[in-house]
Amino acid sequence: MELRLDKINKSFGEKHVLKDVSFTARSGVATGLLGRNGSGKTTTIRIIMNIFPPNSGTAAIDGKPSKEFTKRIGFLPEERGLYPKRKISDQIAYLGELRGMRARDARERGKKLLERLEAGEYFDKMLETLSKGNQQKIQLAIALLNDPEIVILDEPFSGLDPVNAKILKDLVRDLVDEGRLVLFSSHQMGYVEEFCDDVVMINDGGIVMSGRLRDIKKSYPRDRVLLVPEEEDANKLRKQLADREALKDIVTDISEVKDGFLIKLTSPEAKNRLFERVAGSGVELDTFQVVEPSLEEIFVEKAGGENEAV
Repeated sequence: MELRLDKINKSFGEKHVLKDVSFTARSGVATGLLGRNGSGKTTTIRIIMNIFPPNSGTAAIDGKPSKEFTKRIGFLPEERGLYPKRKISDQIAYLGELRGMRARDARERGKKLLERLEAGEYFDKMLETLSKGNQQKIQLAIALLNDPEIVILDEPFSGLDPVNAKILKDLVRDLVDEGRLVLFSSHQMGYVEEFCDDVVMINDGGIVMSGRLRDIKKSYPRDRVLLVPEEEDANKLRKQLADREALKDIVTDISEVKDGFLIKLTSPEAKNRLFERVAGSGVELDTFQVVEPSLEEIFVEKAGGENEAV
């Protein structure tokens, strides 16, 4: 299954929110949809879900308008939208019926999903009695109630402690492994790097970067290395790196980080000379590693401008 957005434009009054937004997401791959608040990613999600139409452009799934797939989409919104004073089981039945399910089938499917999320004990509880993290689990189960082929997760880890985050991580990986089309929107770059093979970054309503995350990282100059010496050789390496005159043809900047040193090289090729220089001095290294930019660093570079709330 393939989701393709082609030159999507959307305006609200005089405000041009989306500007020729085009990207592709595919089954069996988690795609990270990134952007600052007000960048246009929420509007993009709403167009995919046919909440409102674009002014121009197309959103298609396997070549057909996305509106034909509305009942095959599962959506976890960032904002919680369930009823705090109603039993969870009743809400599952009601929302399942809205998606064309029989109430009994919805309850059975919902119970299994809650058990998968280690929240089965809350099936007949009032939503308001649950913690924020457990409410997030309930909302995720409801998003998956109709066994959707397309899953859109907006800030899915919000409010989860590390134990519950791991449960959700395992479920997200299962969705990807099962061949679902997963669109993952989050400000938590660590989770995006962990789950997403592909990324799409929106800034000020337009696409500023898209593609395989691995290829994007490799497109940056590989001119930083991390040196971590054996503990007993730390001072010896520190003294060697302090002689900047001797290293001026290799190194442009040195930062001391936890357990080691981050070196900015004069060029990517200089790493071999640096290694020979350090190893030749007798310093025992635990790590000599080329450092790629983190997704957070790339995000700040690409989307560092101002965005108004949309």
